[in-house]
Amino acid sequence: MILASPERIEAVRAAADAVTPDVLELTALISAVPSPTGEETAKSLLVERLFATAGLATERDAIGDVVGVIPGRQPSRAETSRLVVAAHIDTVFPIGTPLEVKRTADRLTGPGVGDNSVAVAAAIKLADLLRIAGEVPAVDVLVTGNVGEEGLGNLRGIREVLASGSDIGAVVALEGHNLGRVTHVAVGSRRFRIVVKGPGGHSWGDFGRPNAIHGLSKLIAELDAIPLPRSPKTTLNVGMISGGVSVNTIAPEASCLLDLRSIDESALRRLSDRVTRLVDRSNRGDAVVYAAEPIGERPAGVVAADSPIVQIAASTLAALGLEPSFDASSTDANVPIAAGIPAVCVGLTTGGNVHRVDEFIDLEPVPNGITQLALLTLALAESLSERAL
Repeated sequence: MILASPERIEAVRAAADAVTPDVLELTALISAVPSPTGEETAKSLLVERLFATAGLATERDAIGDVVGVIPGRQPSRAETSRLVVAAHIDTVFPIGTPLEVKRTADRLTGPGVGDNSVAVAAAIKLADLLRIAGEVPAVDVLVTGNVGEEGLGNLRGIREVLASGSDIGAVVALEGHNLGRVTHVAVGSRRFRIVVKGPGGHSWGDFGRPNAIHGLSKLIAELDAIPLPRSPKTTLNVGMISGGVSVNTIAPEASCLLDLRSIDESALRRLSDRVTRLVDRSNRGDAVVYAAEPIGERPAGVVAADSPIVQIAASTLAALGLEPSFDASSTDANVPIAAGIPAVCVGLTTGGNVHRVDEFIDLEPVPNGITQLALLTLALAESLSERAL
């Protein structure tokens, strides 16, 4: 395992202190641009300009991912693996949401400041930080502002980034909150829209006709009765229900959104298959039709806790006096983990109210979080150059 010397730690920490004001300024700037999942164009163009201003060779792909290159010491060649530092640019807030950012002595508050504007800002300033510290990574580092991480984005951005480069050796997914986290277990998901359709009619005059809402309710009760394993943890949740016309109408249509999750891909597949079979069996040839439409998929997987990338991430935190916590989550790291590429997700600072308009980040930990990012980047690049991951 490649650990930082005290001299490197101090140099990087000083550089992090130097770039922190710019990171916070960029965080506010980035947060003020709307970017709900699927509508990230404006923020994608902003991030492209900011990467270019930072002196990075920059490309923007067809779906809006922005990738900048921090050149490494080793010349690019097919057998040299590159490191990806991925920060997603989409948010959960719809167009029209007021995006005012407020700063106090100890906090920055506003929609998306922590999820994930501060991470994008840190990715933009990473090259400057390394330059100030007098450091050059051993291999090329690709920093991204990628789309499609939230909700039904289905991680399409990081999928595209990885698909466009066959020489990716490791990935660090970067999130604004939860400094100290080392996410090495990918929580996979399958999402469905279940639709039930019937003949409809008047609640009195046509009484006796099948009601789509009643049918959906019975199906949901059957879904709720499916036994789920505790290990590996596997979950089922109906998150939204819609349908009907009026209080005195036999509902002609009803639907629900179903979320299935597990840390084990096989368990997730078995549950998904059971759900679709149950929906299919509900079609009994009468006037009601049941259908399950897949609307989302995220792969599951695990990087072993004793693997080099997890241990390097933990050791980096420990070197800064931070206690690492190991967790499972659904992040951009899911895709490389499922593909067998070493990957973790780390956080940059503390905060709260995630996915609320009063979301906030704490300012004091930000330099430590940025120091962690730079040290982790350097250590992983060194490990890739030595084929140690």
